[in-house]
Amino acid sequence: MIILIPAYEPDDQLLRLIRSILNAAPQLTLVVVDDGSGPAYGPVFDGAARLGCTVISYAANRGKGHALKAGFGFIADHFPGRDVVCADSDGQHRVEDILRVADRLPVASDVMVLGARSFSGQVPARSRIGNTATRWLFRLATGEDIPDTQTGLRGYPAGMLPWLRGVPGERYEYELNILLEAGQAGYLIRTVGIATVYLDSNSGSHFRPFADSVRIYAPLLKFLASSLAAFVVDTAAFLILIAVTGSVLFAVVGARGISSGVNFLINRHLVFRHGGEHKAGRTGTRYFALVVVLLGANLALMSALDRVAVAALPAKLLVEAALLTVSYSVQQRFLFTPGHVHSYTRHGPGTVPAQLARES
Repeated sequence: MIILIPAYEPDDQLLRLIRSILNAAPQLTLVVVDDGSGPAYGPVFDGAARLGCTVISYAANRGKGHALKAGFGFIADHFPGRDVVCADSDGQHRVEDILRVADRLPVASDVMVLGARSFSGQVPARSRIGNTATRWLFRLATGEDIPDTQTGLRGYPAGMLPWLRGVPGERYEYELNILLEAGQAGYLIRTVGIATVYLDSNSGSHFRPFADSVRIYAPLLKFLASSLAAFVVDTAAFLILIAVTGSVLFAVVGARGISSGVNFLINRHLVFRHGGEHKAGRTGTRYFALVVVLLGANLALMSALDRVAVAALPAKLLVEAALLTVSYSVQQRFLFTPGHVHSYTRHGPGTVPAQLARES
């Protein structure tokens, strides 16, 4: 078992964590990744090396996702066949929880384990709100309820490392992308409860609320933007067709056909990463079958709400919001998934080798 700790500008919490892990389980191997912290933090990483860690360093800060990939690549090359537990460097993960995740990591090569926090007690507002929003959006996107999508305490079997190195993302979005793509790649997610620990109101975090939130929410935001573009096209096409033909039915059906085509092309090539790998004809057939089903559901729901005297505009907004969720989930999980489960060569290595490795 390897404990992988990515670190950017760490303080003495990193050294305290290392000592605690080695005191509790001296047989474990620790790999620490210096994510371009700079010369001022050299003494901390030198201290980690003296404690027995392997320290990987590179010059420029590249983000947590890059640091994890660098660590996965190093472990795959130098410790083949070893499972990995990732832990944060800021003291938010208790040693007993790190070992609990390690113990729960099964023999199976297709199951990852997440240390899920309960967010009870004194939790900074931005952390509570951010985790709640991400959990809700993740459920909309995948249909799965993961209690803690942003946890940094995770266990991965050795056989998963090649796939992990190919998941997109260089910063905080990388860990959410792993969860979003796990189902497509045929992997299972299990959780184990851990303590919620925030030191000094999480003042040591390098998370940038706006920039990193945009990165994390980008997949769903892209889909929403695609849907908005389709709505604009649908409305414009409807107005043009009704002006030319005078037929409301022809305008509605024609506009929906045009806007669905636009939405399909955007989703296939821009929103869902693997969309371009499928044959357009087969995927297009499935997509337009989905359009027909959703259109029928739309009419049925609108009729039902009309019978209970819900006004047209609120009813339309409710129905479109509900069907948007269904549409995203179906497209992400079934229409634009990779063609082969566990196909690593398609992604490529994805890891930039570390420039310096110091071993004690």
